[in-house]
Amino acid sequence: MTKNGSKSDRIIDAAVKVIADHGYHGAKVTAIAKEAGVADGTIYLYFKNKEHLLIELFQTKMGLFIDYSKQQIEQETTAGDKLYRLIESHLKQLSADYDLAVVTQIELRQSNLALRQKISEVLKPYLNLIDAVVTHGIETGEFDNELDYRLARQMIFGTIDEVVTSWMASGFKYDLMSTLPKVHHMLKKGLA
Repeated sequence: MTKNGSKSDRIIDAAVKVIADHGYHGAKVTAIAKEAGVADGTIYLYFKNKEHLLIELFQTKMGLFIDYSKQQIEQETTAGDKLYRLIESHLKQLSADYDLAVVTQIELRQSNLALRQKISEVLKPYLNLIDAVVTHGIETGEFDNELDYRLARQMIFGTIDEVVTSWMASGFKYDLMSTLPKVHHMLKKGLA
């Protein structure tokens, strides 16, 4: 997903760290370049501007996030187990990378409307993954056949998202993965 391999990857990883530490508006291209170990001008060889870098960052990280989640879900056969893997992969990936959690949970939401719309496009494949889990559950009879899969998607994503946001608001004071069994139980019961 990134261009020219490791240098753009380093810039993206550096941007995650700098944006997490200073916020999107406070993140300077100079600081990102320094963190990546490249000259300031090198960033502009790969990215048009800071906004483009943020979009590419989200595309790259979300692409990896989705690929990992999809692999985990595909290992399961029941909708309940697929839902468990979906929640687990979401929590696991963000708990493993505090900086990415800060960028995805806080900074991306504070961006301007045009940027948020571009980010929404990147998020669609993940929402489609949730849809697939829900429709599988409806088709197999594990989930209520009167469910509106779009509303179910919003509830699943919203619940997981709020769990991560609350964990961050606590200052990462507890193990995010410890919430997995209860979140799964609650969502599965609500869908049944």
